[in-house]
Amino acid sequence: MDQFGLSQKIVIVEDNVALADIYKTRLELLGYTCFTAYDGREALALIEKELPDLVLLDLMVPKIAGDQILETMRKSEWGKNIKVYIISNLNEVDAPAGLREQGIEGYAVKMNLSNDQLDQLVDSVLKPSDQEEDTSLEIDHTEELPPTPQQKP
Repeated sequence: MDQFGLSQKIVIVEDNVALADIYKTRLELLGYTCFTAYDGREALALIEKELPDLVLLDLMVPKIAGDQILETMRKSEWGKNIKVYIISNLNEVDAPAGLREQGIEGYAVKMNLSNDQLDQLVDSVLKPSDQEEDTSLEIDHTEELPPTPQQKP
């Protein structure tokens, strides 16, 4: 949930329908609203329409490749600030150059990614630690500390 009590939106760009459905089901169980796109053209239209909080982006999708989807998003007013996490079967060293320079949240290799890791990855991007409850306000500051040697009482 965001600060307004609305479910955060994720667009899953994945041409493997079964895998996209697994991601969608798991993330919806965690309370996210998910949309799936199975090719690049569909992905760009869906991302522009929904303006999601996060895009899980496969690089090797039909019609428009993932790196081109990312490039198009970053050049657009609507897509320049959307968080993108690459999930691909390509190792990052084999992926198109310049992905990190275009501002991605991270990169994961599909075959190394368990379902639990997917959940944690999405939570870490959409629920950063600075949004956790701030317990520092509960500290009792009424007790005076003794002066340090540098301080004169």
